Amino acid sequence: MATNAVQTFGKKKTATAVAHAKEGKGLIRINGSPINLVRPEILRYKVYEPVLVLGEDKFEAIDIRVRVKGGGHTSQVYAIRQAIAKAVVAYYSKYFDAFSALELKKTLVAYDRTLLIADPRRMEPKKFGGQGARARRQKSYR
Repeated sequence: MATNAVQTFGKKKTATAVAHAKEGKGLIRINGSPINLVRPEILRYKVYEPVLVLGEDKFEAIDIRVRVKGGGHTSQVYAIRQAIAKAVVAYYSKYFDAFSALELKKTLVAYDRTLLIADPRRMEPKKFGGQGARARRQKSYR
């Protein structure tokens, strides 16, 4: 008895979120706790964004479990929202029709491109002769 399931991931900086989407009754859990307990509260709506943009009716037949590790609070939240959005699109393309998945994809990209496409920016390593990657010590000619 094989259940319908897909596995996707979302990344932001060093945070990685892995989402398991399977048929169910609309539950979304992040590291074992419900989506409405995501901390910090200010970033909770960022996690809700895929649900709010696509509509709750798209999530009624799917249960999503997300595991996230690495990075800071903000990076984890962005990785979670990307993993959820990619999981819904992948589930619809695999178990429903491709047209509905394409519609979901267009809706998400029109709202925010980072919901489906990862941000390639990474931290630049620090170099010698200064405080950071680009900052240098000031030079005085006196």
